[in-house]
Amino acid sequence: MQPSLIIYTDGAARGNPGPGGYGAILKWGNHEKELSAGYRRTTNNRMELMAVIAALEALTKTNLAITVYSDSQYVVRAVKEGWLNNWIKTDFKGGKKNKDLWKKYYQLSLKHSIQFVWVKGHADNAYNNRCDILATTAADGKNLKVDEEYENSPS
Repeated sequence: MQPSLIIYTDGAARGNPGPGGYGAILKWGNHEKELSAGYRRTTNNRMELMAVIAALEALTKTNLAITVYSDSQYVVRAVKEGWLNNWIKTDFKGGKKNKDLWKKYYQLSLKHSIQFVWVKGHADNAYNNRCDILATTAADGKNLKVDEEYENSPS
């Protein structure tokens, strides 16, 4: 295993659905990298998950020990409590939401050893607060991306 990577993430949506964005901070020793993007129509849960995916997609190494800090109970509990593994086994039977993103996260997660830690949002964690600023600023931005899977879904 390589040294540990720390990732902080947050997602936001102005309305649910509505314009949304994500923010992520990757910390490797003394190095930090910020990521963010905004989408014209999406949901808060999709942006919470997209923040994690974007951070993992930005990695150039595999087999990393990663700790992800997120204020999303949805994301943290889905992984820690095994919901995602059950959804994968049943191919998201019952119409579980965000199948496209969960499948993408799952494939990325196979390349690393990832643990999740829930942090209280809008509290005293400076990195979570910075991710919130990145996410909301992206959601309020111009030239927003299209969350095609969401916008083209029947529901």
